Amino acid sequence: MQSAPFILPDDDHNRTLVDNVHPGNWTNPAPAERYNLVVIGAGTAGLVTAAGAAGLGAKVALIERHLLGGDCLNYGCVPSKGIIRAAQAIHDVRTAHEFGVEGGERLSIDFTAAMKRMRRIRSEISPHDSARRFRDELGIDVFFGAGSFTGSDSVEVGGKLLRFKRAAICTGARAAAPPITGILEAGYLTNETVFSLTELPQRLAVIGGGPIGCEMAQTFARLGSKVTVLEYSDHLLSREDADAAEIVQNALMDDGVELCLRASILAVARRDNDKIITVEQDGKGMELAFDEILVGIGRAPNMEGLNLEAAGVAYDPKVGVTVNERLQSTNPRIFAAGDICFPYKFTHSADALARILIANALFMGRQKTSALTIPWCTYTEPEIAHVGMYEREAREKGIEVTTLTVPLSEVDRALLDGESEGFARVHLRKGTDRILGATIVARHAGEMINELSLAMTAGLGLSAIGKTIHPYPTQAEAIKKLADAYNRTRLTPFVKKILSVWLKWQRKTQ
Repeated sequence: MQSAPFILPDDDHNRTLVDNVHPGNWTNPAPAERYNLVVIGAGTAGLVTAAGAAGLGAKVALIERHLLGGDCLNYGCVPSKGIIRAAQAIHDVRTAHEFGVEGGERLSIDFTAAMKRMRRIRSEISPHDSARRFRDELGIDVFFGAGSFTGSDSVEVGGKLLRFKRAAICTGARAAAPPITGILEAGYLTNETVFSLTELPQRLAVIGGGPIGCEMAQTFARLGSKVTVLEYSDHLLSREDADAAEIVQNALMDDGVELCLRASILAVARRDNDKIITVEQDGKGMELAFDEILVGIGRAPNMEGLNLEAAGVAYDPKVGVTVNERLQSTNPRIFAAGDICFPYKFTHSADALARILIANALFMGRQKTSALTIPWCTYTEPEIAHVGMYEREAREKGIEVTTLTVPLSEVDRALLDGESEGFARVHLRKGTDRILGATIVARHAGEMINELSLAMTAGLGLSAIGKTIHPYPTQAEAIKKLADAYNRTRLTPFVKKILSVWLKWQRKTQ
């Protein structure tokens, strides 16, 4: 019997969560003689792999040392979007005067209630990832404990030996401790601990201006914290197009987030109740005092205790398990999927990789990760969503592109919604309507990017979107306007002259 982990705060919602994803009274089953597939790790990649394989008739074992659901359910997508939504509600009330609604200035914020709502919804979602569902509904042998390879075709967990035809390593990644002097002693938050807060930090430092840092900085600022983002580069979201990042950066500052850019963190120390960060910015040193520090940079693969050497599986301690494009490791029996082996560390990419793994591991498939079209989204307000290449990446590969951009200020619904800061942008292979990449900056960019992702995946050009009727008024009309812009590029002076001659001739005929 495995003792259940303890999640703070210890309330009914978290107890329900744990009872689903790591029951305290769980007894590991007797192993089958041999499994078609043993899956180690029960985050998104592991759960989808196990459920998909079992649904196709495979005998499957699923091993998890902590919580089923992994980061997505417990520490990532679900809890973060829960409090982001609370922060959006607060922002909407504060800005409601723009629409003739008064009273937002008398707003009060109950941080404890917002966090409790998040925990309640997380617990309500957790039955889908529960150990009982995977055992009773899907017929999977669920083992709690640390799985460790004992050979090329066997794994040990909790003193029991599991033999397999194929295995899948889906152990994911975790927040890495930053190499900053004194930060361990001072204490800090990560995505694995920030959602356990029950009291709002009055002064919050966010280290890192990437997606996690920006999302949490804006959220906590809207919830009432005085937030400072410390970022090494000269702007936030350095991976994104500069003008897209600038829109989000300005939005964060409008929400009261202070930015400390071009900042090198020299040390962290605890002084009474304060956490002091020593920073060097533009050659000048300074000390900043905070109540809490949230680290939003750095991920480390979860490989401890797997004994990969015994299985003949190559790995890089900083990157993860080494796999080929078919997700096969250096042991042909063993595959991997998700954050443990893939640079795009998203829930939806882990899901996609799991489907590739099933086909290749169990059915001799030849599916490749290079064939995937993977969109992503940063859930600030406005959101930034992207798919495919950036213009700079295309040019680095020697691909000539045509870039088209439609500002949201030209989209009626965005104006009516008061959400005209943003744009839709597409990169086409020059001389064609083939979509190489796209970026959308809008409140619901994550929803809007799907149309472009579908077109890219299906090999449809931008012209196909132009032929698709879009409801009016919607903000997604910006994407149709991109297609209209492309069609205008086809109307060259020569073509226009030919059409003019044709129409002139028609006027003279009966």
